[in-house]
Amino acid sequence: MSSASARLLKLFEGHRLTPTQRRIAHCMVRQAADAPFLSSVELAELAGVSQPSVTRFAVALGFDGYPALRRHLRDSAPEAGTARSASEDAEPDPYNTYQQAVQEEIDNLRHLASLLADPAPLERAGRLLAASPVLPVLGLRAASAQARGFAYFAAKVHPDVRLLDEGGSMLADRLDLCARAGADVLLCFALPRHPKEVADGLAHARAAGLKVVTVADSAFAPVAHPEDLLLPAAVGTGLAFDTACAPMLLGRVLLEAMCDGLPEAQSRLEEFDARAAERGLFLE
Repeated sequence: MSSASARLLKLFEGHRLTPTQRRIAHCMVRQAADAPFLSSVELAELAGVSQPSVTRFAVALGFDGYPALRRHLRDSAPEAGTARSASEDAEPDPYNTYQQAVQEEIDNLRHLASLLADPAPLERAGRLLAASPVLPVLGLRAASAQARGFAYFAAKVHPDVRLLDEGGSMLADRLDLCARAGADVLLCFALPRHPKEVADGLAHARAAGLKVVTVADSAFAPVAHPEDLLLPAAVGTGLAFDTACAPMLLGRVLLEAMCDGLPEAQSRLEEFDARAAERGLFLE
């Protein structure tokens, strides 16, 4: 993570932001080098919000308005001017639209690698998942593929994994069943656009006594909650539909951390391989 991004994250910490304001904050973190020089109109366009929303965002952070916020950013990051000048003088982007999308995902993976330099949150999440007798895995709409992939592999080493990839009125019932069966924790994959029923389901899970571990696209995701353990991994936004390479990889890394907390993980994998060979499941 760059020093500019870290300064912005520190500025946003401790403030209760609306979903729209979290979207602006996330946009500023991604554009950290240029943020001190963006007009309110430019920032609103980049974040996909209205200009008055940018003004209200600045006020929510304790400033008189957006100009005051921008002055603060310029004063705290004078080197940003040099970076912006250099970027303005640079050659045009040599990549086409498809290549740019790939490059954005590479940047997201680099950012994820920098976050994992402190493995403590991931390791804590892995221990929580491993210790839960029943492990519900929630992912709706865009996040259903991430949840399904995690649940598929987790079931090879965890004794009781329950995939929750359908919403509706049954979601609360299934969460209650998991809690009654002994679940201590719920793993949630939450990606934009965030369905309201995910937030409702997480609230129901907390009320049922479940600890929530969330893999989300940002620390400012609208499903974020101070009581949860949130692991962020950015999505790519350069194509018509978001790309989620970083959240997928974070899910696999989380699986590894969970396996570290399961003493029987290796023996379970060996048993599965033996049964698969007997049944001829895979082409060799």
